[in-house]
Amino acid sequence: MKHAETESFRKSFLVFFLSLALLSGFLAYFEYLKQKQALDATLFNQMKLCSFDLKCSQFEFDFVPLQSSKLYTLTSEPQGLYALFSIPKNDTYALKLRFAQKHYAQRLYEIQIMILKYYLLSIAAMALLSFLFSLYALYPLRKALKLTEEFSRDILHDLNTPLSSLRLNVSRLSVAEGERKKIERIEYSIQAIASLGNNLRSYLDGHELQQEKIELFSLLQERVSIVKRLYPDITFHLDGSSLAIHTNRDAIIRIFDNLLSNAAKYNNAHGCVWINTSGSTIVIHDNGKGIKNTTKIFDRFYKEHDRGLGIGLHIVKKLCDAIHISIEVQSTLGKGTRFALNFKALMDH
Repeated sequence: MKHAETESFRKSFLVFFLSLALLSGFLAYFEYLKQKQALDATLFNQMKLCSFDLKCSQFEFDFVPLQSSKLYTLTSEPQGLYALFSIPKNDTYALKLRFAQKHYAQRLYEIQIMILKYYLLSIAAMALLSFLFSLYALYPLRKALKLTEEFSRDILHDLNTPLSSLRLNVSRLSVAEGERKKIERIEYSIQAIASLGNNLRSYLDGHELQQEKIELFSLLQERVSIVKRLYPDITFHLDGSSLAIHTNRDAIIRIFDNLLSNAAKYNNAHGCVWINTSGSTIVIHDNGKGIKNTTKIFDRFYKEHDRGLGIGLHIVKKLCDAIHISIEVQSTLGKGTRFALNFKALMDH
């Protein structure tokens, strides 16, 4: 299952199962009260019968001063349950029959165990029912996701042909030296479209299976050189030390490309981007426009500017979570944004 499907299944299961379990819990409690009342009624009837001949070993009996208000009433006391019964031709004393507390507690315990067994059996049945219900409820979502993915993959597949044709034809164009910048802008636009396609492909595909050793400083040099061509007015400063990890290369490329292109895209004219590797951390810092709401930037389709689709940083966070990279962001409006990536979980030891 994909993440959205798993989350939907989990929430459906929990809501349905917990609702049934809570309802069953109330029913089990009321059944316990009902069984307790039935036990009290049975004990009282047995006491009434016992009061005629006292031939009953389960009750203790005594003679106490007559209290008319308590005659023929089952009453609780620390020693257990008791009831007072009148003695024929005696207006001074009453017969007191008592069921000891330890015996009464044992009978209640037996009732509790019986109800608990039925409750656990019903919980197991409800868990199975909730599982089947959640699978059934998940089917329309899975079908919709599958259709969306198939549609997106078809678009990506069809997009490759015109992009390849554009690259080929642009590379064959012969223009005057002064017109070369126009061709470069076309190439940058083609690269930007290809990058969007790569983002969508990363969103659709998983990245946990294929892993390899990656030297991040060298990879950063490669990706910075590519982004520089897309944003020639932005100055990039890269320094630091070597950092080797084991993970999926394409996922790391998508993370770097998104962060570097965002740092350039939302920068000021002739702005700067600093990239530093130190220990297990890589910091990408710019002096651009900044981010107003850093708590929402990883949400899908959230954006603070007209440019972009609002999925780049969502993809970054999704990939970081998938391959166990810790990511933190700090930003000040008008001063810039700082992303810190911690690769400690992926480092060679």
